[in-house]
Order: sequence, then C-alpha cells, then structure tokens
Amino acid sequence: MSLPRIAAEGIRALVVHKLRTFFMMAGTLVGIGSLVVIMAIGEGTELEVMNRVNSFGTYLVKINAGGGRGYTKPQAGVVTLKAEDAQAIRDSLKGWDIVTCVAQKHGIPMKAGGRECQGDVFAVDSDWHEAMPWPAKEGDGIDPEDMATLAHVAVLGTRLAKTLFGDESPVGSDIQINNSRFKIKGVLEHHDESPGGDDENNRAVVPLTTGLRRVFNQTHLSYIRVRMKDAADVPRAAEEIRQLLHAQHHINPPEQDDFAVVTSAEVAEAARGISGTLHALLVALAGLALLVGGFVMMNILLVSVSERTKEIGLRRAVGARRRDIRNQFLLESGMLSGLGGLVGIGVGVAASLGVSYLGYWDAVLSWPSMAVGFLFSAAIGVVFGLYPAMRAARLQPVEALRAET
Repeated sequence: MSLPRIAAEGIRALVVHKLRTFFMMAGTLVGIGSLVVIMAIGEGTELEVMNRVNSFGTYLVKINAGGGRGYTKPQAGVVTLKAEDAQAIRDSLKGWDIVTCVAQKHGIPMKAGGRECQGDVFAVDSDWHEAMPWPAKEGDGIDPEDMATLAHVAVLGTRLAKTLFGDESPVGSDIQINNSRFKIKGVLEHHDESPGGDDENNRAVVPLTTGLRRVFNQTHLSYIRVRMKDAADVPRAAEEIRQLLHAQHHINPPEQDDFAVVTSAEVAEAARGISGTLHALLVALAGLALLVGGFVMMNILLVSVSERTKEIGLRRAVGARRRDIRNQFLLESGMLSGLGGLVGIGVGVAASLGVSYLGYWDAVLSWPSMAVGFLFSAAIGVVFGLYPAMRAARLQPVEALRAET
C-alpha cells in the first residue's frame, strides 16, 4: 500500500474513534503545554533575575563584613569592617570613582504620626545616592553637611513612607527611629526587589556618622561599596582589595578571611547557576509528563489492537503486508502525538500570555523551544507506538479473522 493510502486509513480510524483519539492525545497535549509554559516562565524569570543582577552594576566591588565568598548578604553582628578600611582603600587603590560605607540593621522600630512599624535602617555616606545609584524623588538626599554635623535627618523608602504617612508627603515631618527623633528630608525613588528577593523600599536612610553613634551605637560597618571608573579594572581591584584588607586585618593566608569581596561578575555567575538549575528541573518535570503521556498512548494503542483484530485480519487477507499494518499504527501514533503537540503548544502559549498579562510571572516565549518540544512529542508517539504497531503486524490473518469481536 502507498503511504498516502496508509495515512488516509489511519486518519479514518482516528476520526471514527474520537474518544479514544482524545485520550491518546491528552498526555502529549498536557506534556507539551506544560513544557511551553515552563520554558516561557523560565526564560522570563531568568531575564528578570539578570536585569536585577545587572542593576548591581558592572563597575562595582562590594566588601561585606564576615568571611565567605560569592553573593552573600552582610552578616549581622560581625565587627570586622571599619571606616579605616574604607579610607585605606581610598588611599591605596587606583582607578576608583566612589568608595562609600554602609552600616545597616533590620527590624528597627519606627513611629510617626501615631503609626508604628518596623523597617530597615541604613547609615550611609553622602555619596551613597550616587554610588547605588538611588536618588531622592522628593526632597533631598544625605549630603556632606549632614555627615559633618551629625544631623538627625532621614530619607525614606516609598513603602516605609506609605506605611507611616499614607498618601501624604512625609517631607518635613518627624520620625522616631529606635528612640531617636529625625527630620524627614526626602523620599527615595521606588526600587524593585533586590537580586536576593528583598523589598528595598522599607528603609530609612540616615547619615553614617549619626547612625553609628545615635542609632546603632557601634563603630563597625556592614559593607563597603567601591565603584570603579573602568569595568575592566574590577577583577584587578577585587584582588588588590583582598591583599590590602589582609594587611589591614593582619590576616596571613591561608587563614580564613573575615571579609568577603564580591564583584558583579560573581553575582551574575551565581544567579545564572541558580536559574539554570531551576530551569533544568522544571524542564525535566515537563519531560516526565511527556513520558507518562507516551505510556498512556501505548496502553491505549494496545487495547486498540485487540479491538481491531478482525479489521487487521481482513486487511491482511485482502493483501495488506505486515509493514503496511505496522506503518499504519505508527502513523496513527505519530499523528496523534504531533497533533497533541500542536494543540499543546497553542494551550501553552495562551497560558503563558495569560500569566504574564495577569502579572503573576513574566513569560518570554521561545519559538526554538516550541519547535524542539513538537519534534520531541512526535518522537514520543513513534517510540511508544512501535510496540503496539509490531504486535498488530505480527497477527496471523486466519487467527485474527476467527477472533471474537
């Protein structure tokens, strides 16, 4: 029999048994649909993470208090980093643009206008706004005069300002931070979540000198942020800072460092590793769904072979060859899985656009991944349809015609 005629026979058999056809398609449809959604959300999430990581800046080196490597948050209670370390970096390092110090604490009680909450307090240098960069959208930021006079002034994040003052402008109002009164001189621009997933808008920024003495009652820093003039100098600067702080802290390698130097390249590498691992896991789960769909299809095809025994025997009796029977069943399974893949891609695209439109996740559709998914679904149909097709082809015409319907 010619291939077009075999295909026509296969299509006729699929149309006649609509319910069976639907169930055989269902597994592939769900698997491919899940794969498209997962790939789209994975691509969107990776893009969003990398955008946030890039906001860290390609010119930056960050020195956290406490040991460890990689993108780690400053460790609470560690007293190994001092303002003297920042000054040593300014004096010795070549090619820097800004060296700024930060001390921070979380969960500090705050009061204003009869409202209370807990927020983060960041004690910063006057050049912190430029180093981040994170200017004030309303009012003014911390300036050198605030630093020199130990001014009791604060700049609020948008969420903290909303919590304490509602829709009213907080500029010029007073706020009590850890039993000290501050005058609000500005509101920061709104920021998205940090690469670590923190809400950075629930913070009050105060002068470093005031914060260390009046709020924290300490002399140590949480981290030092160094912005280089040239991104190409970042690796060299990171190594020089390590050697400089070894001398400052009297550390003789291989003793463990009591600080952690982090560069933008290390942040990006860590983010890509985490995103890639999660992406691979989700794709593996979608592939598992496809395999389950393939087993479901194989079992239904085996039942179909039993139900169509007399049909197979009759076709063999009028001249159909074993390979014709085999090819028909393979074509049926291939068409089923291919059609299921196409419908699954449509469902997956619609679901991806839906979750993106509703704002749950950012989804980025990838046409190459859809094409690979479709080819994989068609291959699943052929692979799992092979055994039922071989079983149908091996039926003897006389025994098949004698079989009970």
